[in-house]
Order: sequence, then structure tokens, then C-alpha cells
Amino acid sequence: MTTNPVLGYSLSQKLIHWLMAALIFFNLLFTEGMENWNRLVSRGETATPEDIASANVHAYVGIAILCLSVVRLVLRLAHGAPDAPAEEPPVFLIASKLAHGTFYLLFFLLPISGAAAYYFGVEAVGSLHGGPLKLLMWLLIVVHIAAVLVHQFYWKTPVAQRMTKG
Repeated sequence: MTTNPVLGYSLSQKLIHWLMAALIFFNLLFTEGMENWNRLVSRGETATPEDIASANVHAYVGIAILCLSVVRLVLRLAHGAPDAPAEEPPVFLIASKLAHGTFYLLFFLLPISGAAAYYFGVEAVGSLHGGPLKLLMWLLIVVHIAAVLVHQFYWKTPVAQRMTKG
């Protein structure tokens, strides 16, 4: 039996990738509403409807990310992903698999830990959510972008085009 190699991502995989990227950046950059709500609640002060609405935006975006993560994982399992270019050194192939696996883990851990903190008052996971998990997401994003640039300009492979066109 022969298998057909996956040459690129499906349109739905590309759309979800970019939609999730935008939502993740939004929640990483615009945390003031949630942080303000958390500060008020921690001090025992009453949050205003505006404070709650602002925090809810962050929470709803997180829920959207979680829902899209499920769809993204199903699509990845159904459609697969293209193989790494032959030019990629084996150590970077391992690093890529580790980074992508960690991304998928964070796609679930960040929204779930945020929901546990916001909706159920589990402060320990709130600290994890806004601390090491958030930092790890930023680190992975920087490494991911750097890796795409290395592929594009150093190894001259079409990795970026697999998620942008074709």
C-alpha cells in the first residue's frame, strides 16, 4: 500500500492557524481588563459592569481559542501535515516536533487554566496561566517566527508558503 505524502496544509487548516494566531496575540497583548478584574476581586472590591465586560472579552477569546484548538487538532489528525524539508538538520526536526507539540499543549492549557481561575476561582492555576504558561507561549512564538525566517532565508525552503499559499 502506498501513501500519498501531504504536500501542504488544507485551506481550513491555514484559516484556523491564522485566526488562532490573531486571537492568541490579542489575548497576550490585551490583558489589562482581566488583570484589573483580578486585582479588584483579590482585594475584595466590587468589579463594575465595565470591569466584568472587559474581563469577559479576554475570557471569551480564550474560549474561542480552545474551541478552535479542538477543530485544529481534528483537522491535523484527519489531513496530516507536510513533512519537514530534507534540508532541515535532524536536531532541528526534533526541536520542531517538540515545539509544535508544546504549542498544541498550550492551546489547551492556557484557556483551561484561565477558565479555572476566572470562572471557578482556582488561584494557583491563574498564577500558572498568567506566569510560566504565558511566558512559554511568547517564547515559542518568537522561536517559531525565527525558524520560519531561517527556513525562508538561510535554507531557502518553502516552509512559509505551506501556511500562506498553495
